[in-house]
Amino acid sequence: MSIAAERTAAVAVDVTFLRMDRRPADPPPALPPGVKVTEARRCTIGFYRYLYDTVGHDYVWWLRRTLTDAELGRVLADPGVTIHVLYKDGEPAGFYELDRRNRPLVNLSYFGLMPHAIGAGLGRAFLGQAVAEAWEQGTRALTVNTCTADHPRALPNYLATGFTRLRTVREVWNVPLHLGLPIPSRLRIG
Repeated sequence: MSIAAERTAAVAVDVTFLRMDRRPADPPPALPPGVKVTEARRCTIGFYRYLYDTVGHDYVWWLRRTLTDAELGRVLADPGVTIHVLYKDGEPAGFYELDRRNRPLVNLSYFGLMPHAIGAGLGRAFLGQAVAEAWEQGTRALTVNTCTADHPRALPNYLATGFTRLRTVREVWNVPLHLGLPIPSRLRIG
């Protein structure tokens, strides 16, 4: 099916852009026993798709799903992009992606927990670990964005961690239906 003929759902989201201009003064909260964060130094395309698809399924994470394996492979092979996986009792429980390609500005490109880890008290400590890692290697500022399709605690957690809201912009996404993502009716246009 050609891109022009592909069926899509129009989705309206408010995207909030945030920035942190200095490293937090306090160390991040400790992760609970049995929980650790590990960098996936040679993250495979299949493992990345598993992380991205599982974490983002309920939040309309669609952009990376549209990349070919070759396109995604180039992103993952870039030394400025790192993938960090949260493990709880040996199983993946979430991940974050740092993009240092515009150093000294670092972007927390993706951050989230898997469905089974939500509500387990991991989010704040995991976000703190992501922020601490992002401030390594001469970072001058850290950015992230979230939107109204994300978990309702995302924005409050970013603000509580020390990010400052820069602006909020309404965006309309044309999400390909073949991706099979659940799109909340509150976000659908028409």
